[in-house]
Formats: sequence, structure tokens, C-alpha cells
Amino acid sequence: MREIKAELITEAIARLCVEANRVLPESLESCIRNAGETSPVSRTVMEDLCSNLDAARELGLPICQDTGMAVVFAEIGQDVHINGNLTEAVNEGVRRGYVDGLLRCSVVADPIRRGNTEDNTPAILHVGLVPGDKIKLTVAPKGFGSENMSRLKMFTPAASREDIIGFVADTVNKAGGNPCPPVVLGVGIGGDFELCAKLAKEALCRDVSIRNKDPYYAELERDMLNAVNATGVGPQGFGGDVTALAVNIETFPTHIAGLPVAVNVGCHVTRHKSVTI
Repeated sequence: MREIKAELITEAIARLCVEANRVLPESLESCIRNAGETSPVSRTVMEDLCSNLDAARELGLPICQDTGMAVVFAEIGQDVHINGNLTEAVNEGVRRGYVDGLLRCSVVADPIRRGNTEDNTPAILHVGLVPGDKIKLTVAPKGFGSENMSRLKMFTPAASREDIIGFVADTVNKAGGNPCPPVVLGVGIGGDFELCAKLAKEALCRDVSIRNKDPYYAELERDMLNAVNATGVGPQGFGGDVTALAVNIETFPTHIAGLPVAVNVGCHVTRHKSVTI
């Protein structure tokens, strides 16, 4: 049994919060820089997005002013004992990352009565047990301009492949320029109501250069991407060829009577960073 001090988790989370907000994953940045937009206006928009990435890196500033709600995935090895409270360690890391890192704090204490918590806590924490004696931590700061455009639909098993592709494309078309396209889409298929939404969030944390390991779903990712780009929403809603940079699908077995589908919309700065301790 390997023992890991909770303070190590806190330090890692604090660092990930800052780093994820300042530098995009390399593959996503490459998608933005090589998008191949043909519309003159939207090509200028893409150039501005690239300049923004450069400025954030050079000045040590967040890529976007909405530094998001901290979503944390903790994959904990079954042979690990955490010396301390995991939830408290994660929230302390978020507090340090956002306050000491001078990131915008956007979390309110109550969904209706509001009231800013002033340190961006609590984080949304997903914990999973995996084999081994290590802990993998992923921080995915999620801005709500894109989060607000996400949708979930409980299809019946009679839904066709085309119905699902249409739902994904319609979600992006209805969103227009609100989620700061070109977007990244995480699509969860299967499970039940809450699991398909979690799958969609997990899909956003997959490197955009990696396709689904199942060839059927890899092809579906491609066809969804083509359908979304055919909407013509374009960069920042100005029209054009590049409405989405990538579509990632994650799946899970489901009930014979259902076919849940969730679309978690990520903006062009779909941020996430991981570390293993």
C-alpha cells in the first residue's frame, strides 16, 4: 500500500488550475492554427484567436477571462492510501490556484440565491478507482458560455444514427456564436441520465488528436464533425467552414428501453491538464 499525503494533491491541483488556464493542449492549439478557414472575415477571426494564444503564453495570463468552474477527475489506484481528506485537498488546491494565480473566481455558493464564494470553490469532483498505486489528476476549467449551450436528450432505441448526428449538429446550430466557436464537442452516448452527461465531460478531456478506439464510433465522430461544420456557424458565429475543431465520443452500455445522448459544448479554448502522482 502506497501512502500519498493530501498536501501533494493540493499542490498538484493548484498548479494544474493555473497551467490549464494559460496554455492549451498542444493538439488543440495546432487545430486552431491550422484550421483552414476560407471565409476572409472568419480567417481574420482565427488569426486573432492565435494572437490571443501567443499573448497568454508570453504574458503568463489566462487564455480566456472566464477561467471557469474547476472540474476535477481523480483516478485513484486501489493500492493508494491518502493521508488526509481528498475533497478538502482538492478544494484547497483550487482555492490556491485561483486566488494565488489571480484567476477569476466565478462560483456562487447557492444556485438561486447566488453569493460568490470568492475562491472558486467548491470544485466539481469525480472520483474513480483504478488498478495500481498512483493517482491521476485532471483539471478541466469549464467556462459557462459554452456549458450553457450543452444539451441532453433521452432518445428511444428507435433513434437512428442520423437522428443522433442531427441532434448534435442542431445543438451547435442553435448555440450560434454563444459558445465562442470553433467548438470542441464531447458527446456521451449510453448509460443513464447522469452518466451520459459525465461521459460527455470526459470526452472533452480526451486529446483531440485521438479518435475513439472503436472504428464505428471513430467514423461517427468524423460524420458528426462534418455535419456540425456544414451548419456554417463559423468562427465566433461569423460564418465559414470551421464551426467545430473536433468531436469526441465516449460510450457506455445502456438499458434496452433507452438511448441517452449528451452533448457537452466546449469553446475553442477547451482546457484540461493532467498529472500523475
